[in-house]
Amino acid sequence: MNLPIQPPYFPMEAITRDEIPEGPQWQYEPKWDGFRCLAFRDGDEVQLQSKAGEPLARYFPEIVEALLGLKAKHFVLDGEIFISSFDQLLQRIHPAASRIAKLSKETPASLVVFDLLVDERSHSLAERPLAERRPRLEAFAAKYLESNASLTLSPATTDIQQARAWLASAGAKLDGTIAKRLDLPYESGNRDGMVKVKNLRTADCVIGGFRYATKGKVVGSLLLGLYDREGLLNHVGFCSAIPAAEKKEITKKLEALIKPPGFTGKAPGGPSRWSTERSTEWEPLDPKLVVEVRYDHFSGGRFRHGTKLVRWRPDKSPLQCVMP
Repeated sequence: MNLPIQPPYFPMEAITRDEIPEGPQWQYEPKWDGFRCLAFRDGDEVQLQSKAGEPLARYFPEIVEALLGLKAKHFVLDGEIFISSFDQLLQRIHPAASRIAKLSKETPASLVVFDLLVDERSHSLAERPLAERRPRLEAFAAKYLESNASLTLSPATTDIQQARAWLASAGAKLDGTIAKRLDLPYESGNRDGMVKVKNLRTADCVIGGFRYATKGKVVGSLLLGLYDREGLLNHVGFCSAIPAAEKKEITKKLEALIKPPGFTGKAPGGPSRWSTERSTEWEPLDPKLVVEVRYDHFSGGRFRHGTKLVRWRPDKSPLQCVMP
């Protein structure tokens, strides 16, 4: 590729907050519940890249086809791939090519676009503030995307009331609201200029270890970790709300990754309000797996209570799971 921005190129990310920020410096968008995706086109070549920098094109051939069908021959778009449910998205990862081809026709994915990093003339826009990039994106969408049902422009507003309405209606395809600084350029991998707000408090965590259940050789709880600024993986809590029907399969997945040390910073077993006599009995894991968990409160570097497993996140790199 001869584009000024090429994969792997990590997208700008958001920090989680409980309230939507207010002020004229903010633009608001819906937060879509899917896989973050950077789409690169250079002539007859299209590449799709995940938030973690991994290729996605194999799993979403219908998106590749839609992008190749555009009259614009050169561009880089930032967006979100979604289907009708996140479970259907997860079914696309790692199956055989024949299965992917079947699913791409039965439950086709869409790409909702919310930023333009390289325009159709191969000019980089990443250095320009969002206040300039958004109008350029809208012009690009009006010219190239309107006739393609698989590619849509995400709405945006500076109206805080509309942002609150998106947050209140979160569910199905929407996951909350995103606030972006209008005066900042697109900063790859940075979190300073974006804020995400959800109705439910959730966090993406690395599984640094697990404990077996009291009875039976199956997982009883997942030990959750987040990386600190020094790159150390710290134990921050646990998740024992695992569906019983899934425990055997999850146990096999975990046992295949048993490898010390698991946590390289704070490890399980120290004093805490939920310590038991079994707190030192745990299996360390190679930090490869990421899960999203729902929680009530996070303070003092840990979840104050047990968390609930929401879903697995194969689209996210463990190193992207960092302390707030």
